[in-house]
Amino acid sequence: MHRNSNDVSTKQERIAALAKQSPQMAFTSLAYLMDIDWLKEAYRRTRKDGAVGVDGVTAEEYEQDLEGNLQRLLDRAKSGTYRAPPVRRVHIPKGGSTTETRPIGIPTLEDKVLQRAVVMLLEPIYEQDFLDCSHGFRPGRSAHQALDSFRGQLMNCRGGYVLEVDIRKFFDHLDHGHLRAFLQLRVRDGVLLRLIGKWLKAGVMEEGSVSYPDSGSPQGGVVSPLLSNVFLHYVLDLWFEYEVKPRLRDRAFLVRYADDFVIGFRDGRDAQRVMEVIPKRFGRYGLTIHPTKSRLVPFRPNSPWANDDRGKPVEPAGTFDLLGFTHYWARSQRGYWIIKQKTATDRFSRAVRSIDSWCQANRHLPVKEQQQKLNEKLRGHYAYYGVTGNSGSLTRFLHEVGRRWRKWLNRRNRIRSMTWAKLCAILRRYPLTPVRTVRSVYRHAANP
Repeated sequence: MHRNSNDVSTKQERIAALAKQSPQMAFTSLAYLMDIDWLKEAYRRTRKDGAVGVDGVTAEEYEQDLEGNLQRLLDRAKSGTYRAPPVRRVHIPKGGSTTETRPIGIPTLEDKVLQRAVVMLLEPIYEQDFLDCSHGFRPGRSAHQALDSFRGQLMNCRGGYVLEVDIRKFFDHLDHGHLRAFLQLRVRDGVLLRLIGKWLKAGVMEEGSVSYPDSGSPQGGVVSPLLSNVFLHYVLDLWFEYEVKPRLRDRAFLVRYADDFVIGFRDGRDAQRVMEVIPKRFGRYGLTIHPTKSRLVPFRPNSPWANDDRGKPVEPAGTFDLLGFTHYWARSQRGYWIIKQKTATDRFSRAVRSIDSWCQANRHLPVKEQQQKLNEKLRGHYAYYGVTGNSGSLTRFLHEVGRRWRKWLNRRNRIRSMTWAKLCAILRRYPLTPVRTVRSVYRHAANP
């Protein structure tokens, strides 16, 4: 490990230990830890191959005088003369929609480095505060851990009710005043708070013009995920754990990944009460719950023991989506009721469209190069969606990749003679990566 990495890790461990020892303490002096070695480590951890910001500076250009550039950046940050440049906004398709887009803000490389340096200071503090229900954008935590956690708790409860909640344009409507108040509960270092304030008010450049929104934190910024976690930690996580759960009749549990979250309940009356109060809770902090995308789903297997507290059969089980998977009840090979997962329809469609677009744009490349790239994409798909019980969706995806590949190989010229027989001959020479299950999820099963 590089010496800078060791020095930074040691400082972070000291911050974490102090934060854990004093959970109510507000840190007033943190910026002094940020020296040239700290910025060098922040630069090392910053992605270099992403899109450029409004200044057009690439990593190669910045590295021509890396030490000098980082020293000047450090001086401006600590003196208060640093000016946060606007982020360059681009739009990407949202979910499985072909019309809705998600705005992504692209900071400059220098802005990314400084934001990374600040995150490296704040993360050790908040990692001591965040609850186990929070999984997104945290070190050592993943989407699959969130899925396993929620699925396991539902299995242990033998189902119940699932509340799906969609926060409407969370990153666009994040209230700056409330965020500052939350931050100051733990951080009162003037240098860091000023920097965060500058990033929140930096503005957005789109089609050559700059706008300055009164709320929000651009998706794509390095510091935005941490700020969103801080905001929802106080608005949702602590509230649910210490105010809501003690008032419920039966067991309930929350799992959150960034701004996506679901709540499981054993008792339907508890679920209905929380469903009614959540819009009011989020409304206090300037957020809106999407009325059509938020719903309460009965989620019990259709079995002899699927009764409510009064012994009456509950309504048939529904399904719900979480982090790209559709969850549903089914029988295992041994006859046990288990929760299975399959690729959500919108995620499947999005992945197929992505393959189709790539094959179209790269159809004139040598076949071997196309095969290698497609196999990379397939392995990435399997790495996330390759869970036990999802082989059907994976097989369909592999078939669609073959179809799209044949389609665009057939359009390399006007002859269009790429029959399935010819494609099969190509696949024998340049095979696509077969379906692979990467993760086993069936650790819990309810009695038949």
